[in-house]
Amino acid sequence: MSDSSPGLPLLGVQPDPVDRLILDEASELEGVDAPLAVVGDGTGALAVAAAERFELDTIRTFHDSVTDERASDEAVRASFRSLKAVRFGLEPALFDGVRLVLLRLPKSLAELDEVLRLVAAHAHPDVRVVAGGRIKHMSRGMNETLERSFASVSASLGRQKSRVLHASGPKPELRDAETGYPIVQNSDELGFAIASHGGAFAGPRLDLGTRELLAALRDVPADVLPEQGVGVDLGCGTGVLAVSLARLRPRFEVIASDRSWTAVASARETARLAGVEDQVEVRREDAGSSIESATVDVVLLNPPFHDRHEVVEDMAHPLFQQAARMLKPGGAMLTVFNSGLAHRAALERTVGPSTQIARGAKFTVVLSRRRD
Repeated sequence: MSDSSPGLPLLGVQPDPVDRLILDEASELEGVDAPLAVVGDGTGALAVAAAERFELDTIRTFHDSVTDERASDEAVRASFRSLKAVRFGLEPALFDGVRLVLLRLPKSLAELDEVLRLVAAHAHPDVRVVAGGRIKHMSRGMNETLERSFASVSASLGRQKSRVLHASGPKPELRDAETGYPIVQNSDELGFAIASHGGAFAGPRLDLGTRELLAALRDVPADVLPEQGVGVDLGCGTGVLAVSLARLRPRFEVIASDRSWTAVASARETARLAGVEDQVEVRREDAGSSIESATVDVVLLNPPFHDRHEVVEDMAHPLFQQAARMLKPGGAMLTVFNSGLAHRAALERTVGPSTQIARGAKFTVVLSRRRD
């Protein structure tokens, strides 16, 4: 079967098999009209192709990652038609009155659930959801998640190792209802509550790596963690490290930085619930890019090593480079990572002298000092 489909625009980034199947299945629906929303489009190819297929000048989009958002902007600029992509957060306005939702299925069922609850609550009652993914990454749990919000759920035939799930008939009890996100869970161990939107890593729980880093943080000497300064939770997730640092050092200015909308929204709510929202500034950006060079005393990092479904061992390296840039000479960085990863050598090369201060079967904590 050819990888090209008639009627798709010529782009710098071409729609992949999942995009094309989503578009083909959506085109066969009857009675579908604007407005239309695209969710989870990592390259912008789906949004631009949908605008061409349905002859739209405006399209609503949500990208969790700020890097995906930039890629989408590039695709829109490169398209041959006049197109305005209106960005939204994961909020009611994204789906207000929408009749068609094109969705790249996320890895997290909780993230999928949050999206679908928003659609059921705020889209047009006749809304149709066309959600696609690679078959190897799809599960029965995705069908069940759709069935919690929609009366009718069905699956397409597979094509090019891809499949689409269709949903329609938002459940009446969800109309204008709260989604239940972010989920808030109290932690006796931390002494504050964790707030989590659906796609946030570890959800509203204290993950094991963060627990190990916090234990090490409490024991570091004063020259590593002074009473006053600037600290950064780099790749902040739900903000547990940022809030913990703020509570441990009330005179610190703390920046919580993450590229994910889900993470930033979760961290902002975690800080608010802990009463440190005036001390913790939450920023959505790629790898702390807005933080000025040589201005930070302490960086805390529990880096990711999964990019969607794939393990990427050097995924943390750009974060190491940015941490080295933002730290003051002699500034400290505490990093926790899976013990099987060779991150200590990378930290030594990129940041400066690095010492292992804790190691278990699963996690290692390394203290690095920025070279003068």
